Amino acid sequence: MNPIETWTSLLGEGGELTEPYWAAHAQRMREARLLFGDRLSCPFLRPLFMTVEDEARQRAACEVIARVGERIVREAMEDEALLADFGLSDAERALAAIDPGYQYASTASRLDSFLLPDSLMFAEYNAESPAGFGYTEVLADVFAAMPIMARFRETFDAQPYGMMDAMLEALLASYRDWGGTAAPPTIVITDFRGVPTWSEFEILAARFTWRGVPTVVADPRDLEIVGGRLVAEGRAIDLVYRRALINDLVARPDDTRVLVQAYRERLACVANTLRCKIPHKKSFFAVLTDEAHAGRFSPEEQAVIRAHVPWTRVVAERRTRTSTGQDVDLVAFARDHRERLVIKPTDDFGGHGVMLGWEAEASAWEGALQTALTAPAGTWIVQERIPIRREPFPMVESDPHRVATRDMLVDCAPYIFRGKVTGFLTRLSSSGLANVTSGGGQVPAFRVVAI
Repeated sequence: MNPIETWTSLLGEGGELTEPYWAAHAQRMREARLLFGDRLSCPFLRPLFMTVEDEARQRAACEVIARVGERIVREAMEDEALLADFGLSDAERALAAIDPGYQYASTASRLDSFLLPDSLMFAEYNAESPAGFGYTEVLADVFAAMPIMARFRETFDAQPYGMMDAMLEALLASYRDWGGTAAPPTIVITDFRGVPTWSEFEILAARFTWRGVPTVVADPRDLEIVGGRLVAEGRAIDLVYRRALINDLVARPDDTRVLVQAYRERLACVANTLRCKIPHKKSFFAVLTDEAHAGRFSPEEQAVIRAHVPWTRVVAERRTRTSTGQDVDLVAFARDHRERLVIKPTDDFGGHGVMLGWEAEASAWEGALQTALTAPAGTWIVQERIPIRREPFPMVESDPHRVATRDMLVDCAPYIFRGKVTGFLTRLSSSGLANVTSGGGQVPAFRVVAI
């Protein structure tokens, strides 16, 4: 039995193909604050179906990469040559040098992946407080309440992934590692007011508070230090769930001065730590796949890297080996093989600056290469193209207002909380880039087993 075919055959029996249903469904999402900025995050009428076998494949590979990432952070803090390979700026290095008081750099992380029947490849590692899991879990509740789900569950056991409680437990574990003793600690979720994910912070704060852990949401500019304590919304804070990016801490030092001071003076536990920037850089994949670093990894780790991490190099004038072992001049190789390569900035998000070689003209590709070569060292990577997954999804379109089946790129990104895969962010796009920031949408994932 095929879950996609089963769902498709049932779609419409509960009125899902009518305008009144779309309007009511959209209103349920708005009431649940499932908004990215001012738009709904999900215009689709089918979830992603995850088999037990595919979940196991993801879990096995992702947890190895996350474990390696944590170890690389520790090694880089002791090895100047290794740290240099990540291309951190002086300001980022200064933040990474601050001892956070505990070792786990990435309490929460996410691997963007493309899962196919015969392959699983990672596009990048988001090691810095990735967004979306709160939205995803609430969106799964909305889908679970759809009339079609009850009929679908007559054929398949379909279970969503509970991630908010798992994230809370991971935060509390990092707090205990840091030496925190408050039971429960008071949490602040902090980022700049006006970011498009602010509604997710409110979802998380409500859930954490309901679980008995008082939580507030505050802009970093509103944080204070009073009597040797970090204070937000009039409350003494024990644990900071940092959603403000390190890029913001660097670019806006006056606005984030209190947050950084609290981190440096250990007035509160901060997760993720500022050392998470090391594996968050896209040059992390260059460290994993470059022959110069092969000796850092065990045979098991090397096997996972070869199978799931695309060949990646920091753009520079140098010689290196290709994924097939050929010794080449890197720049000449990149120039001559754009149809199999992508250029990315090592530290940006939302698809900004990404150039897909197979979609680019030769002149544009050459321009991107020259930009990368003249930029500060470690600023750009070149990466081998990976196979992508596409599936048909029913989508509510606004012009004209109708449901149409669209062939969508499917980016299935596992969330990893303190080294354990907990659930998935599934982003859909009609273009070659899959992220909500650049205009894509998301759907929840359900683990499915035939009854």
